[in-house]
Amino acid sequence: MDINNGQTIIITGGAGFIGSNFINLVLAEYPDDRIICMDKLTYAGNLSTLEETMHSSNFRFVKVDIADRDSVYKVFEKEKPNIVVNFAAESHVDRSIEDPGLFLQANVIGTGVLMDACRRYGIRRYHQVSTDEVYGDLPLDRPDLLFTEDTPLQASSPYSASKAAADMLVLAYHRTYGLPVSISRCSNNYGPNHFPEKLIPLTIIRALADQPIPVYGNGINVRDWIYVEDHCRAIDLVMRKGHEGEVYNIGGHNERSNLEVVKTILHELEKPESLIIYVKDRPGHDMRYAIDPTKIHQELGWLPETEFENGIRRTIRWYVQHRKWWEDIQSGEYRNYFEKMYGSLLKNNM
Repeated sequence: MDINNGQTIIITGGAGFIGSNFINLVLAEYPDDRIICMDKLTYAGNLSTLEETMHSSNFRFVKVDIADRDSVYKVFEKEKPNIVVNFAAESHVDRSIEDPGLFLQANVIGTGVLMDACRRYGIRRYHQVSTDEVYGDLPLDRPDLLFTEDTPLQASSPYSASKAAADMLVLAYHRTYGLPVSISRCSNNYGPNHFPEKLIPLTIIRALADQPIPVYGNGINVRDWIYVEDHCRAIDLVMRKGHEGEVYNIGGHNERSNLEVVKTILHELEKPESLIIYVKDRPGHDMRYAIDPTKIHQELGWLPETEFENGIRRTIRWYVQHRKWWEDIQSGEYRNYFEKMYGSLLKNNM
């Protein structure tokens, strides 16, 4: 089933890293689509990321917790969406180790509420944005092994377990109720608007300030990196053209160890490697992620376009040029942004 221009799309978690980039892509490429962004604006939700979008006639922001059934139903009843794309998730592994319950509430209960709303009000497609972390990890000494859509789910952290549970719930709603769903599982993203606690923005920001850069363990853990715009284009393809009830893996063909990533950033910024400090590894730290994107390539024609070397330069340049964005996050000022700039607008739109 092809879904063309002119849709009303609810995007949850759209004030976050990948969600905001996806909103920008859709508004730029599908001028007749209308987007309703639902976001709770937790610590990683930053409305200033959507500053240029807020006054678009095709965009509306609603501050909603997706686990709040009454509020979610009100939005669905008013907006009558054709498509729902669920980016909303607590996503930081370290935080999930400290407070697993928060992740179950947002990632599992919230997903269930959204799909109940989809059943009640009718949609053409519900798309779940998942992660390759649901597969667990791969050994470092087997570069031939890759995650496929048939790889068993073996989550290693409360975060990845909550995402795996949500995926299973999505597929169960498809089988039991016939809900038209799709799921994408992606490798590690990088690019503009990435929250500063994550590896790449943290490294860039601390390197710019000549501050020590922490690396877990010995830094040999490997991730498959994908530029966020490539990921967003893949999600758009799956959402509009992907087969119902199917899972699609999205990978960047850019495997790098954490230490390699940090050293690459230091080299680009002409900073010394002596800034690197090695810290105690986190519990259950996955060794290697690597995605096989054959299915999405063969069925939908998608391939990543951005080589890591080019993408990391673009990312570094963005952080250098948008210092106020991440300085406001570090100071906590970003939390007050939506009330200060758009408080009256948001109240009028509720």
